Amino acid sequence: MTYQQENAHTTDRWCAEGWIWGIPITHETYLAACRGTWDVYLTPTKPVPHEWFGTLRGKRLLGLASGGGQQIPIFSALGAYCTVLDLSAKQCESERLVAEREGYQVRILQEDMTRPLPFPDESFDLIFHPVSNCYIENPEPVFRECFRILKPGGVLIGGYDTGINYLFDESEERVVQPLPFNPLRDPKLYEESLKSNSGIQFSHTVGEQLGGQLRAGFLITDVYDDTNGTGRLHEFGVPTFLAVRAQKPAACGRKL
Repeated sequence: MTYQQENAHTTDRWCAEGWIWGIPITHETYLAACRGTWDVYLTPTKPVPHEWFGTLRGKRLLGLASGGGQQIPIFSALGAYCTVLDLSAKQCESERLVAEREGYQVRILQEDMTRPLPFPDESFDLIFHPVSNCYIENPEPVFRECFRILKPGGVLIGGYDTGINYLFDESEERVVQPLPFNPLRDPKLYEESLKSNSGIQFSHTVGEQLGGQLRAGFLITDVYDDTNGTGRLHEFGVPTFLAVRAQKPAACGRKL
């Protein structure tokens, strides 16, 4: 089994156990979005500024690793034409359930984002990409694919783990693990990750995350940080997550 498949199965288990990021929105939340009252999250505690999106009605939007029936229903209620790509069967199932319940159309693909994305060049106006790069070894090809499938002027809105969480023990009181955190390079760490039901995760630095987007050709237009929402690091205000708005230049031609 590949580490990607292992992570898909792990996410399915988390959803069955009531994982907060796997609980679909309610009918009431969907109706509120239809009336213009809404928020979505890339990171644990801070809603994404509405101005990062602009007008969504009529836009073609990809939810990248964004299954679960939480964000895509909101964007659909706001008039976007939505596609969601996620490797977790449970997260894709939640998308179907909400779409059927509320009566809107959404394209759902159970696919691996570490492979070339199954879309033509310049297919989307906007990509919404919640924290998920921590489940892949190398995020840079994902950024290149996002750049390819966005239209000129298109926007990538993403959430990213800064790597700090991987330093600490479960109580977040002691530094116990050197960085980078990469179970594929450490068989003992791989086995410990499986036993702890945490999936196969990877630390990435802020430099890797921002640099990967810049090298892909994006312009960084805004950034904010966030905490874990709970735990000792949160209590001390440690910024463990980053949210980034990146834009493909409007005059961008196809790279040779």
